[in-house]
Parts: sequence; C-alpha cells; structure tokens
Amino acid sequence: MELEDVPGVGAKTAEALRELDDPEGALERGDVAAVAGAPGISEGRAARVVRGAIRARHDDPGGFLATDRARELYEDALALLTERAVTTYGEKRLRTLYPSRSPDRIAEVREFVERARSREVEDGVLDALAGVEPLSEPEGVRVRDRCLATTDAETYSEAQERVPEVSVEIVEDARGLAELARGYSTVVALDEAFAGVDVEGDVRVEPDALEDPAEVVPERALAFFAENRDRLEAAVAVHRRSSLSPPLDLDTLEGALARLEADGSVAGDGELDRLTDAVNDLDAAVSTAESVANDRLRGAIQERDVTIEGADLLSLVERGAGVDSLLSRELADEFDAAVGAARDHLVDALDLTEGEASIARQAFADDPTFPVEREEDAVARLREELAAARDRRAARRKRELAADLADARGDATALVRAALELDVELAVARFCDDFDCTTPERAGDGFDIEGGRSPLLDVPFEDVEPVDYGADGVALLSGVNSGGKTSTLDLVATVVVLAHMGLPVPAESARVPEVEELHYYAKSQGTLDAGAFEATLRDFGRLATGASDATTLVLVDELESITEPGASAKIIAGILEALDDAGASGVFVSHLAGEIRDACGFDVTVDGIQAVGLEDGELVVDRSPVKDHLARSTPELIVEKLADGDEGSDRERAFYRRLLEKF
Repeated sequence: MELEDVPGVGAKTAEALRELDDPEGALERGDVAAVAGAPGISEGRAARVVRGAIRARHDDPGGFLATDRARELYEDALALLTERAVTTYGEKRLRTLYPSRSPDRIAEVREFVERARSREVEDGVLDALAGVEPLSEPEGVRVRDRCLATTDAETYSEAQERVPEVSVEIVEDARGLAELARGYSTVVALDEAFAGVDVEGDVRVEPDALEDPAEVVPERALAFFAENRDRLEAAVAVHRRSSLSPPLDLDTLEGALARLEADGSVAGDGELDRLTDAVNDLDAAVSTAESVANDRLRGAIQERDVTIEGADLLSLVERGAGVDSLLSRELADEFDAAVGAARDHLVDALDLTEGEASIARQAFADDPTFPVEREEDAVARLREELAAARDRRAARRKRELAADLADARGDATALVRAALELDVELAVARFCDDFDCTTPERAGDGFDIEGGRSPLLDVPFEDVEPVDYGADGVALLSGVNSGGKTSTLDLVATVVVLAHMGLPVPAESARVPEVEELHYYAKSQGTLDAGAFEATLRDFGRLATGASDATTLVLVDELESITEPGASAKIIAGILEALDDAGASGVFVSHLAGEIRDACGFDVTVDGIQAVGLEDGELVVDRSPVKDHLARSTPELIVEKLADGDEGSDRERAFYRRLLEKF
C-alpha cells in the first residue's frame, strides 16, 4: 500500500512517515506510537493516520457516523474504553477503533476482542504497565575518545553516514595515524594498506569495521538500552506477572541491564571501578603522599640534634651546598623512610598493581630534599598509564556488553510492544467486564435489545435499570417527561456504534442491522429560525430520498421542537412516510406521537415508556418501552391521581374527571 493511498495522508505527511524505519509495518500493526515518531506528527494525528490505513486496507469508505450527535455518542463510548488503558500508548491505540461499514474490519476487531477477553488481570500487572512506554532513540550520542581514519574520500563519506557518533579523519600515511593516536585513545584505520604499520598508541586496522558499527561504537547499543532501561524493566515485570510468553530470557536481559549505568557506561566491574577511582583520585593521593613524607621529615629534624664541625661547614658553604647535602649526610635514613612512606601511601591509596606501583614510586625522587615534592613527569606518566588502562578496560567491557545487548534489541522491542498491546487488550477486557457486555448479532432489519443498560448515564452502572426494546422499520417512541426516552435512544445508538466497531455491547443480548450510516439527531434547544428550519428539512430530504434497505438507521429526539406543534406533527409524519418507503429503520422520540400517528399515511408503530404511577410526587416508570402503546403523559397521570384521590371536595374531583376525559 502506497502511503499516499491512505485517506488523509498527503505528500507532506507521507514524506514525514518515510523518515520512519518501517512506516508500512507501523501502519499495518496500528502502532500509533511509532507513527507519532515521524517528524511533525502528533499522537492524535497518528491515530487518525492509522485509522485511515485501516480503512484503506478494508476498502472502507467511512461516513458511518453521519451526524454530530452520532459522533458525540461514539466519542463518549470510546472514552469509556480509553480510560481503562494504563498507558498513553494504549489510549491512542484504542482510538484506532471506529464504527465501520466493512464486515472484514468488524470481524478483525471481534477476533482481537475474543483474544482480549481471554486475558485475566493478574495482580500487579496494571501497576507494572504504568511504567511501560514505547522505546525511544537516544539523542546526541557522541564518542570523543576514538576516531576512524582512512585515506579514501569515498570511505570517508560512508563512514560518516554509517558511524556518525565518532569523528572520521582523512590521513595520508602512517605519520597521520601517529598524530591521531596522540589525540585519541583509540584510532580505527579502515584501510587494509595500514596493516603491519607500527604506530605508538592504540591503533587498530579494521577494514571491515563499517560492516559492524556496533563493534566500533558499542555506545550506540548501550545508549539505547540505558535510555530505555526503566521501560524495559517495567516490561519485564509485566511479563513476569502476566501470562505473556516473553520473546527472550528475562533473567539474561535483567542481568545485562544491571551491568549498565544510566549514562551508558558499564557497571559492576571492580577493576574498571578501581582504575576510574585511581585516575580521579590521583592528584589528591599525590598531595597526601607529599604531606606524609614532609610530616615525617619535619618530625625527624625537630627531634634530631645535628652537630657540624667548622671545617665541614666551611666545606659545605664553599661548595654552595644547602640543606639537601645536610639531609644526605645527617638524615639519609630518615629521608629514605619518609619517601618510602609517601610511595607506600600512594600505592595503597590508589590500590595500584605491581606494574602501576613501579611507575608510582618514581613520583618521589631518591635525592634528599626538603620539602619533598612530586616529580611531575612521573605523575603524568602514571596518569597516562592509568587512564589508558581504564579506557582499554571500559572499551572492552562496552564491546562485550554491547555484543550481548545488540543482539537482543529486536526481542527487547518486541517485549515492550507485547506489554503495550496487553494494555490494549486488558482495557477491552475490563470494559466488557465492567459493563456486562455480550457479543451482538448483526443481521436482519431493525434492532432488538434485551437487558440493555446504558453506560453513559450519570449514575453507577450497577444502578442502571435494564431496558428491553426493539423496532423494525420506523417507530414512534412516546413517554412521560424524564421517563427515559432520550436515554433509551442513547442506548440504541451506543449498541449500534459498539457493534459496528466490532466490540461487545452492554446488554444481555442484542441484534442490530448491518448499518452503513447512523443518523442521530439530538433534541433542539428551542424553536429554530426560518433558515435553520429550512436546513433541517433539507437534511431530512437528502436522508429520506437517499436511504436504502437495511443500510440507514435514523434516531431522532423530539424533532417537534423545530417549529410549532401543529406543523411539527405533519412534517414528522411526512418524514416517516418517506423513510418507510425507502426501507429505512428508525425511532422518533416525540410528545406528539398520537398526532403524528393520525397524520401518517401508513400504520406507524407507536411504542411507549409507561409511567405506572406517582409516588411521593415522583414518577414511577417502567423503563422498557411497551410495544404498540401510546404512553400517557405526565399531566394525564397527575389529573388521574387527583380524580381518583381522597383529597378535595366532590365538585373538585368531578372537575378533575372532566379534565381526564379530554385525554
């Protein structure tokens, strides 16, 4: 599928998607997070792009939600689903579900739902999911202690493209390599012609280095895993606490992550830690060693009486000798002991090996002097030796750890993806459990709902009264004020929308027709002006003349509010006649059901939500519409109560009975 073939994807969006490693695969998987990784594409936009790809794959023209109210109901139902996701990814992924005309798409989602409902929410899984996010690529990885070198301009360009994390240098000969080796800990020569060249420093000739960049730059793999360490550990926890089968050994991954510091360096290597500490503590240790030597010498001098004969003193002065000569002659043993103590302190403080200690001892000369001072050249050599050993050790350990992790990257990505998809599945499973959902049947004309409970009401779901209702063709729904007519219409719309999303519905059982368009018109707030009234009629004109058998479902809530009651009854009757002729299905809620029935040119069904009485001033209502029954209005019930009551005089009750006859 070409990216430009996806509905809503133009040239600019397609160009952004091509920046992804596998845009077609991301769209095929419905991976909203991956699509959102394209430049300039937000997560909301990514969800729309994925929905467009699904439509293109199933040849779905869209347009199921034909009115604003239908779209509102879809968003409300979708919100109930998305709020049960733990991860942001899960929320966005669930937004790719939409009511479809395509049987293949509906079947695809139903298969997913069946798998989701087989999942159990094990203890701790939701807590573990809270830490899972899509993996991200680290930014700004830069390695400054090594470089690549070549004499070839083409190789130079390839190296810059394949290994952007390190510097690439062009050299002319071995002398150029030597110069680079003085500035970098490691130089990797890419030309086989350099094989056998003897250059001081860590210079490696690796003509095949660009074939395996991870070997040259292990930091690439380490940075990726360091960047995503928390997410990977959360995904591991999800797999341990759930029934998911991990794509790799979890203990091995956790062990590798435990060897990785947050900055991408290697952890848990005692020798590397020793060398790192030695380099960091060198100056302080040398300064302390100087103090050790000088304190001992100062004490020895203070405790020692030195006698110099005149001839000896004159000889020392004539030779220009100073205190050093005096130390050499009179305090040689004390000086040796002081310097020895300084050397021992330096070796012990830095925990040096025998080879390193031999260099460290040169930091203090044998020639007597006071105060004792370090030999800067020797200290510099020791620093270079320790730093080189540290860098070699770190590079080797990085390569070893990167080799383990680089091979696991694909499986680690699958590990996180599986955890994220589990969140999507569990959200669906929890939705179905929370609202006692059942898989609906899609067949026949009209709809039939048994034990349906709307999850959209502003009361706890367990307190919602179940409703039984069905209708074939077009029907009028009558009932008292606040009797539940609008909520019944909302229930029907919700069941139809969820069924065409491929999801179970909140009912004991349900059958819905194969609808191509859902037209739901909400109650108008007040009488419309002439222009709006005309627009509404045009809308119904297109609907009535364009409907086809079993493809359109029309739900209308109190259309009579658009104009005067007398005219409304006639207009609604005409609309119902046109819809009936077109074979459409629909329910019109109206307080003018009797008048509309009388004005209709066919035997229109009138159903009623019946109030069974008044109790403490409150209506007692049977929420399930009664078939072929015109429900009594609230005023009629009140008049009936007064006529049959014990309050008032006989003349008053006679008055109420005369009013009741008017109904």
